Amino acid sequence: MSTANLTVRYKFFRHTLATWETLFSEAAEFASRIGRERLIGISQSQWGADAVVAVWYWDGPRNADSGF
Repeated sequence: MSTANLTVRYKFFRHTLATWETLFSEAAEFASRIGRERLIGISQSQWGADAVVAVWYWDGPRNADSGF
């Protein structure tokens, strides 16, 4: 993968009532769809009952309107 014209992007999954299993499953499904060559990493955070899982990935001009 060429790094020219790439941008770091993220998609987050946030729920107050979902289980960690649900959040991680959604994030893993998204990460699998974008592919390992574009994946930067996955992070998680919790503040009280509010849980967030973020998927960080590379995106380029050809992927900008791909729905990712």
